[in-house]
Amino acid sequence: MTEQKNKYLAAVLIRGLIGVNKDVKDTLRMMNMIKKFSCIVVEDNPVNKGMMNKCKDYITYGELSVETLQELDSKRKKQNNHYALPPPRGGFERMGTKTPYTTKGALGYRGDKMNDLIKKMI
Repeated sequence: MTEQKNKYLAAVLIRGLIGVNKDVKDTLRMMNMIKKFSCIVVEDNPVNKGMMNKCKDYITYGELSVETLQELDSKRKKQNNHYALPPPRGGFERMGTKTPYTTKGALGYRGDKMNDLIKKMI
């Protein structure tokens, strides 16, 4: 039986909720992401991936390593299953917070690079 390398997904709300579609806003509220720069850590399963993919225009998400999760737990207080983080030191990527990560922006799926963003925000 193969063991999964990364068992956790982390998501950070990058944009605010003003003017967001009702379905996306409801999904964000189900994930308890109501404030900007709030971070959640969930198990890596198809349900959570689907919810994050639905909100990909407002959040960034990716796999989280166990080391980064331990560092996040030790330095930030968990409130209602989410972490309140500050903006990243040094800012976001070059194209800003309205473009996808694949085109040098900040939104959407970023894979293992999520660990780098979380460390910049701790």
